[in-house]
Amino acid sequence: MTSLSWRTLESRVPFDELPALHRRFLVWRGVEGVEEMPLRRVQQRTEAELNKMAMAGEIQKTAEDWLLTADVWEALGIALP
Repeated sequence: MTSLSWRTLESRVPFDELPALHRRFLVWRGVEGVEEMPLRRVQQRTEAELNKMAMAGEIQKTAEDWLLTADVWEALGIALP
């Protein structure tokens, strides 16, 4: 199955839309209170959730990135490049 980089996705999203992407990811992961979280906390929690997914074997982690499979992208409603 094809893996796509989380950092690549972030680099393709306009800067002002990144918080919405991170919040959508956290909601998909079942994190509560996402809308009330400060932006820095949203970013930290996103990386924590990505690390949890990697530890559970759901995705792969590289040195500074995470590789998500196509089914994760589809679940997030993100069109694949």
